[in-house]
Amino acid sequence: MFFTVIGVGVFCYGVFYSILLCLLDCDLQLAFYEKFGKSVRRLQGKVVFITGASSGIGEHTAIALAKHGIKLVLTARRQAELERVKQICITSSGGKLTNNDVLVLPMDLLDFNSHKKVFDLAVQHFGQIDILFNNAGRSQRANWEHIDMTVDKELFDLDVFSVINLTRIAIKYFSTKGYGHVAVNSSIAGVVGAPYSGTYCGAKHAIHGYYNSLRTEKLGTDLQLTVSVICPGPTFSNFLQESFTGTAGQKYGNTTVSTDRRMTGERCGQLCAVTLANKINECWLGVFPLIPFVYVAVYFPVIRDIVLKVFGPKRLFKLRDSKDIDLSEVQAI
Repeated sequence: MFFTVIGVGVFCYGVFYSILLCLLDCDLQLAFYEKFGKSVRRLQGKVVFITGASSGIGEHTAIALAKHGIKLVLTARRQAELERVKQICITSSGGKLTNNDVLVLPMDLLDFNSHKKVFDLAVQHFGQIDILFNNAGRSQRANWEHIDMTVDKELFDLDVFSVINLTRIAIKYFSTKGYGHVAVNSSIAGVVGAPYSGTYCGAKHAIHGYYNSLRTEKLGTDLQLTVSVICPGPTFSNFLQESFTGTAGQKYGNTTVSTDRRMTGERCGQLCAVTLANKINECWLGVFPLIPFVYVAVYFPVIRDIVLKVFGPKRLFKLRDSKDIDLSEVQAI
């Protein structure tokens, strides 16, 4: 009787857990913290440094933070777009932020020598930086064996090495304070390898390796460092259009349409803000059926392998991009 009760309890728990995964657009930990955790407004008075803030997830995260009066450093290459985002942030704050509370600093992340200068300007302006959110990056669509090594190097420079360089600058600064928070916008592709994005998946897996190592290394030290890895799935932005291919200097060029199964930029930005407020180590974001698939892929590898064989790479690609793959578009020219 005792074991029967336990068995029924485990079965009911499994059913309830599975239903939740099908209803949510993020993992269960993040969903719990959004409902019962710290409000984003707890970050009021803090300063968040955001890269890639001129569009997409970076822009919407900035707006989500601004609504609660969090001071912002907005960086990207396009100053005009940064100024646009700044005005939206000030308006969205409902009077909580003034012109002086949102700092625009144009920066090319591939100019590694400029990173410290820009970061120091932000510290000089506000007197502090509390959170670094490495959001900038580009995706990729390409047939694995046709990728030119130049593309591998260019994508890693942007998506990995620029992130690591800026993060090291931030950690040296945080070490003088004794505490800090570094976050990075990774991808579900950094958790589960996606087809036709070999270099991008490699870059995001590298980010996980760097950041997980950093988190472990700082445990029990004098530096109280929070390390967050945020993993969005497909999101409405210009990310797909700007993606690398297998050929250096070429952009993928495909755009999203309103019927695609993607998370909105607003929703993704809100969940990023919740992650920062609650100091979550790692989180997964995505519309159904992405989150259940990731749980299966991570926790049930045998089932994952069966699913991958049944669906095949082309159907998985369609799940990701809401369109069929055209190999002529992704192989090197």
